[in-house]
Amino acid sequence: MNTFNAHLGIRKEIRELTFSPIREIVRFAENQDEVVPFWFGEPDVSTPDFISRAGKEALDNGDTFYAPNAGIPKLRKAIADYMNDLYQTEITFEQITVSVSAMNAIMIAAQALVQQDSKIVVLLPSWPNIPAVQKIMGARVEGVPIQMKDGKWKLDLDQLFDACGSDTSVIVINSPNNPSGWTMSTEEQREVLDFARKKGVWIVSDEVYARLSFKHNHAPSFCEIIDSDDRVVVVNSFSKSWAMTGWRLGWLTAPVEVSKEFEKLTEYNVAGPPPFIQQAGVVALRDGEAFIQESNERYLKALSVFSDWASSEDRIEFDRPEATFYAFFSVNDGTDSMSMAKDLLIKHNVGLAPGCAFGQQYDSYLRLCFAASLPKLERGLEGISSWLQGPIGKK
Repeated sequence: MNTFNAHLGIRKEIRELTFSPIREIVRFAENQDEVVPFWFGEPDVSTPDFISRAGKEALDNGDTFYAPNAGIPKLRKAIADYMNDLYQTEITFEQITVSVSAMNAIMIAAQALVQQDSKIVVLLPSWPNIPAVQKIMGARVEGVPIQMKDGKWKLDLDQLFDACGSDTSVIVINSPNNPSGWTMSTEEQREVLDFARKKGVWIVSDEVYARLSFKHNHAPSFCEIIDSDDRVVVVNSFSKSWAMTGWRLGWLTAPVEVSKEFEKLTEYNVAGPPPFIQQAGVVALRDGEAFIQESNERYLKALSVFSDWASSEDRIEFDRPEATFYAFFSVNDGTDSMSMAKDLLIKHNVGLAPGCAFGQQYDSYLRLCFAASLPKLERGLEGISSWLQGPIGKK
């Protein structure tokens, strides 16, 4: 049997893809009862009623036909207005492309910007889908790790810049960061932008956690410092801040000429999100501020509970995040995060994401999403505490 038949003609880049370790641990628990799950990055509350009602009303009104590929004008304008109010910018609706989730937005950006065989520099730890998308496009991915120094996550900008050779086409940044909660400062963003301008490198900034900020109304955004023609694409999502993970709705902000290319790619990928979902997005932006603030207050209480717990555990190293709803912590003597996550599941029915999902450098880490009720969180932490009293599995 020749190689073509053996692989059914599937591209090498696709054959070499692996499923996310997060999904692996979820599948591992499929037949296990009473699991307390903290593995996915989503709130444990349903979408607010005022958003759901808007979607239902749009359905009842027959808003089920094809929509413009870039998104319905009403939503694109609402997004531009929302960002201008938030960041004090002058973004136009022509710079906005509505996407089927931030995941779809990241893929569209990669399809447009990633050159075959070029190098893509990605900050680590990273949501596993980000480097995977670059590899799908045939790029070489180099990860630059955010280091834990003196108990704090810190980025070495010189290391980032040194990683960008003449063949680098894109720098991908996720800030606030999933899973660590590390947040790039405005000063750091300016330095990266200055470097990218000099080198002619694109920046793709995943800012889906921008509103899950515990110190300010929002995390720093590249939107606040860029010119309209800068080589910067900003990715956003309705999933986290408005509890709309299953709705699959996001957007890209980019220079107008690039947005036209994104519109074409949307047509050839998905044609665009359903119009009734887009109508719900308009209402989320218009009426959702109170929900965002209430959610952040809830997450902050949960973070305090986790932080107090972590400080009492000798085997845990943890940097309290400035944003997101994740606790990313290392376990002393832990060297195989997948084995640790499975062991914790089997012995105590607690589901966490293994650190290896976010980069092999983080194989002593586990990620817990604390966007949960306090009783649920406390029950999970009790299980983790009991687990930490025993031996930690090693490779």
